[in-house]
Formats: sequence, C-alpha cells, structure tokens
Amino acid sequence: MLLPDPRGAVSAGLIDLLRRDPSTVEYQPVPDTDAEDLQLSLWVCYELCYRGFERVDPDWDGAPALMTIRRVLENRWLGTLRGIAVPERVTDVPRALAELVAADEGPPLAKFLQTKATAEQFAEFVAHRSVYHLKEADPHSWAIPRLSGRAKAALVEIQADEYGQGKLERMHSELFRATMRSLGLDDAYGHYVGQAPATTLAVSNLMSLFGLNRRWLGAALGHLAVFEMTSSLPNRRYGNGLRRLGGDATATRFFDEHVEADAVHEQIAAHDLCGSYAADNPEAAGDILFGAACALTVEARFGTHLLDRWTSGTPSLLQGGLPGAA
Repeated sequence: MLLPDPRGAVSAGLIDLLRRDPSTVEYQPVPDTDAEDLQLSLWVCYELCYRGFERVDPDWDGAPALMTIRRVLENRWLGTLRGIAVPERVTDVPRALAELVAADEGPPLAKFLQTKATAEQFAEFVAHRSVYHLKEADPHSWAIPRLSGRAKAALVEIQADEYGQGKLERMHSELFRATMRSLGLDDAYGHYVGQAPATTLAVSNLMSLFGLNRRWLGAALGHLAVFEMTSSLPNRRYGNGLRRLGGDATATRFFDEHVEADAVHEQIAAHDLCGSYAADNPEAAGDILFGAACALTVEARFGTHLLDRWTSGTPSLLQGGLPGAA
C-alpha cells in the first residue's frame, strides 16, 4: 500500500517524514488541525504497526519521532473522547454493558441499507467498511498477550472464529473480500482509505488506539464486547438489503456469517471476557465501560455521516462516488 495523499499540515508533515531515514529524523512540533487531518495522521501512524507502506522504512514503526507524534495526536483525540458519558460505580460489568447497548439510539443505518439503499449506496457502505474489515480482528488481537486465565481463553475463542479457525476461505476478512468483488469494488488492502472521511477512519483508529496501548486494555475489551453485542441484527439487515439488490450467497456470506457467530460472541465477550477480567481487576470496570461507550459514539457518528450525505443526494465518500461499482 502506498502512503495516502495528505489532508492538512499534520498529515503532510508526517508523510514527508516517512519518506526519510528514521535514524536521521528528530521530533517536530505538531500543529493544531481539523478532524480529517488528525484522523488520517493517526491512521498512518497506526498502520505502521500493521502492514506498513511501500517505500517506507519498517524501522519507522518504533522510531522515537513517530511515537511522540502519535502520542500527541492520541492525547488530542482522547481529550474529546473523555467527554463521552459512562456509568459510574459499576459492580456488574456484563449488566452495565447490556444497559449501555439498550440505551443506545444510534442512527438507523442498517434499516436504511435493508430497505431503501441503492446498489451504489450499498457499495459505498462496503467501501467504507473495508478500512477495518480487510484487517478484521487484528486490532483486538493485541490484547491476547496482555491477558491471562478465563479472559484470555474467551478472547482467543472469539478471535479464532474471526480468523476462520485457521481456514483461509473462512477468515472474515476473506469473506469481506468476496463481498467487495461481488459489488465491483477493488479488494486491495487499504484501497479506499484515501476516500474514507474522518468518521470512517475513526472507527478503525479507535480499535487501534485501545489495542496498541496497554494502558487501554480494559477499553479494548469493552470495545470488542459492544462490537459483538450490536452486530447480529445489523448484519441480518445488511444481508437482507444486499439480497434485495440481487446479491447472491457469496456476496452476502460475510453478513450472514456474523448473524450466527456474533450471537454467540455476544455472551462470551460480555461475561467470559469482560465479566471475568473485571472480577480479577475491579479497577478496570470504568475503562471497560469507557471503551464500550466510545465504540457506540464513534459508530453513531459514522452512520449519521452516511445517512446525511445520502439524504442530501451526495456520495458519502470523499472525492465522489464509486465509478463502475455495484
């Protein structure tokens, strides 16, 4: 994957740095910027810990200058995220997670895709989701070596399903590639990052923020739990919406797979993962609920962006729509 085009002073400076030898670069101040520039810059920083970029030295992922820039950007975003309300004095984490999900009034994105979306709009939705789903499960897997006991076993059980129990054709990222190809989309890793707005990048960045920082282990678990607890019904609607538009079994398999799998994962994530971790680490209950609340908020902003754009008759991706897709 090539480095994306910058969206402001921060991403422009960062991308310029990454074209140099990391051993010769010192930290440079990070100017204030807007959400588009911040989220793209964070995404670039995080991606260096995953697959990296062509013609970028792999030593950059641990370079002091890069780590300092990333921490500055993370702290700025965390300043906003910390304003998200979470329950106080939690004693029963699984119950608190269920109550948080029940109280969520996010936008009706799944219902729109099921009943009203055009083929082009559905393809846009899939292009947005590709930013995360082509590396599905990877951000949460950072938590595995940081856990022990029942919580570790629960996370491994969930992730094993995400990775298709070791079968390539059953890996969820590969199922999503099949959906992309069915819609005429380019399934290359990171292909649509340049067209993904800040609200889309934030969905992926939030998982990386929690996953890559051991300080936020509890938040990573809470994020995964609410991700699983809010997945089954929307994926059923996504699958039905794609069938309405003529999608065959190959096109819908990714969504259909999540209807069944995530119904099981919901219980494992809430009770065996988060419940047992909180029982062993009572001080982490607040972080677990914080991660869950952040997940719901960021996802709601993503859905609102898509619906607002489609309602106004404009593409939801940057730089226009998807020529030739769907």
